[in-house]
Amino acid sequence: MVCLYVDDLIFTGNNEMMFKSFKQSMMKEFDMTDLCRMRYFLGLEVFQRVDGIFICQRKYAQRCCNGSTWLIVMLYLIPSFQVLSWSKNPPAQQLIIMLRYIKGTFAYGIFYKHEGNEELLGYTDSDYAGDLEDRKSTSGFLFLLSSEAISWSSKKQPVVTLSTIEAEFIAAISRAC
Repeated sequence: MVCLYVDDLIFTGNNEMMFKSFKQSMMKEFDMTDLCRMRYFLGLEVFQRVDGIFICQRKYAQRCCNGSTWLIVMLYLIPSFQVLSWSKNPPAQQLIIMLRYIKGTFAYGIFYKHEGNEELLGYTDSDYAGDLEDRKSTSGFLFLLSSEAISWSSKKQPVVTLSTIEAEFIAAISRAC
C-alpha cells in the first residue's frame, strides 16, 4: 500500500523483499531520501513496536492547545467545530469545551496489532430527523480492519428523509460508496 501526499511518500505491506525492491526502483527514478521507519507523518506520531503500531496525535494536540496557535486550531478543527455549533451553546464556549477535551486526551491513539485477523468490518447508523431545526438526519459509519478503526465519519444527510427506513437506506448506500 502506497500513500503519496505532495512530496511525502509512505508505503506499507507485509513483504520485506518487496519493500527493498520498491525503494530501489523509486530511488532510481526520483531524488529521494530514505528516512527508514516512519515516526511522524502529517500530524500523526507513529510508534512501531514489536507487537504492533501505535498511532496518535499527541504533539499536534499539544500544539493545538497552545494559546498562540488558536487560528491554526480553528482551521484544522472546522469540521468538528461545525458539528459543535449545532448546539445551543455559544461558539466560543464550544471551542473551550473542545480544547479541554483535546487536552485531556493527549495520550489517546489507535493500536494496530501485528497478529490481527485481517477482517474488514463496517458499521453504519443514522438517527431519524435528529436536527430539530431542519429535520435532517445524521449518518455515521465506522470501518474496522483487524478489530481496529481505519475510517469513521458522522455528518448530516443532504436531504430530509420521510421515514427511519429511508434515513438508514441513505446511510447504508453512502457508506457502501
